[in-house]
Amino acid sequence: MRAPADPAVYGYGDANADFHVIGADADAHGGAETGVPFTDSPAGERIQSVLHAVGFAAEPYSDAPRLRNCYLSYLHLSPGDPADLERYFDAELRAINAHILLPVGDDALAYVLSEFTTEAGPSAAEAARRHASEVRGRGFLVVPVGDPDGWGAGDESALIGRLRALLKSDYRQTKGVATRVG
Repeated sequence: MRAPADPAVYGYGDANADFHVIGADADAHGGAETGVPFTDSPAGERIQSVLHAVGFAAEPYSDAPRLRNCYLSYLHLSPGDPADLERYFDAELRAINAHILLPVGDDALAYVLSEFTTEAGPSAAEAARRHASEVRGRGFLVVPVGDPDGWGAGDESALIGRLRALLKSDYRQTKGVATRVG
């Protein structure tokens, strides 16, 4: 998969992952220099710290994190990409076929809610308000993540707690039959 824009930040991680972390683009969450989503930025450091705490990342931070059961990607491969390039993200999302989607920030949450749940609209996509909650989707469980640059006291631990609880549960049952039809 090659996007017509350059430089591009492609998805990264375990291609068989059950957990898919989705950001907006490299401007919002880092990775323009490294080519890896959620790196080279304060937001990336915070996200990777959470991933390490729950066992998805081998180290608290790396420009090339070793991930297990987790995949990282962006809605837009390059900052400023037109909306029609979201088709690259859609193809990647369907190829990874994770059970849990973790949209980071309002843009990613708005897209995931409108495309993969019955919720939509600007009031639904308030990532900070819905941080570390659960939204049942069409074939996915969505766990909204507030933008890490705006995290307050307790936001990191709330997300870690939610992910640990999901890992202890039979989260794979959230996968709907609809994703296997057709």
